[in-house]
Amino acid sequence: MTTYLLAGGGTAGHVNPLLAVADGLRDRAPEDTVLVLGTREGLESRLVPQRGYELLIVDKVPFPRRLDRSAAGFPTRFRRAIAQVRQHIRDRSVGVVVGFGGYASAPAYIAARREGVPVVVHEANAKPGLANVLGARRTAAVGVAFAGTPLRGARVVGMPLRREIVDLDRAARRDEAARHFGLRSDRPTLLVFGGSLGAQRLNEAFGRAWRDVLDAGWQLLHVTGERSDLADPGAEGYAVVRYVDRMDLAFALADAIVSRAGAATVSEISALGIPAVYVPYAVGNGEQRLNAASAVAAGAARLIDDARFTPDAVRREVVPLLCDADALAAMRTAAAGVGSRRGTEDVIALIDGALSRRA
Repeated sequence: MTTYLLAGGGTAGHVNPLLAVADGLRDRAPEDTVLVLGTREGLESRLVPQRGYELLIVDKVPFPRRLDRSAAGFPTRFRRAIAQVRQHIRDRSVGVVVGFGGYASAPAYIAARREGVPVVVHEANAKPGLANVLGARRTAAVGVAFAGTPLRGARVVGMPLRREIVDLDRAARRDEAARHFGLRSDRPTLLVFGGSLGAQRLNEAFGRAWRDVLDAGWQLLHVTGERSDLADPGAEGYAVVRYVDRMDLAFALADAIVSRAGAATVSEISALGIPAVYVPYAVGNGEQRLNAASAVAAGAARLIDDARFTPDAVRREVVPLLCDADALAAMRTAAAGVGSRRGTEDVIALIDGALSRRA
């Protein structure tokens, strides 16, 4: 039997692929032990126990961004976090540590090396976080979701995805999906979404250009986000919803998508072979544009900058694409070359390789 320690958390971008791999390990060998290392403050503190895994706690120790009083205390706090993880590894006889980035991963990588335990790193974003940059320098294996991710020794393994996405038969679920959202299954549907909180830029653009989409013969499923105050005009063929807890059904109905370009979003859309127009979030370090780059380069998606995504951009660029059946077909074909539903299996193969080399 093997004990796995999966480290990561803070945001859904770290927690969701971690849980997908945890589920894959547990489904494959229920006699093995899968533990998760995280912080008290992160999203993992709620999601991991809900999924039935034991959460081992490590102190949250952010890397200092400037020289101040907090930076002066960083070395002591970080050493304490490493010691906490080393104790977990000893107490639970951990055989391998798998890191997904975030606050829990950095001390886990160092603790594992000092305990002689192999480390596997998975990076979800095309622009890696600091913890994984450091972790990839001395590790048994590095897997990345996107080609071109600048990590030493990286292999493209794709994104570990939610089981409901991996197993989704879009054609078989289309009628159910149409009923769920009050739309028709015999008309093409454009899905627009910007995450759980929505995307104001997308909401403003489609809030004024939705009729152009309908006039082109398409339906519009518009997920505005829970904080949006966008009014629902009540038009037939235009479904306005604040939040969707069945994204599998939204994807089953979608013939094309306009969305932000988070790592999981791009990975799921590509894996399902759906043509997409990405509008990368302009705040941050530019990782969303990089996440979309491989799909755009392959011809599976198009990209429109946030600053110029207006109602006129919908009319000039999105609507003509919806009317071009050949272009959409080519995008679906291209997506098959960049998307993968085997991310979980491929990460587990890296873990198995690390364990076999250790043995």
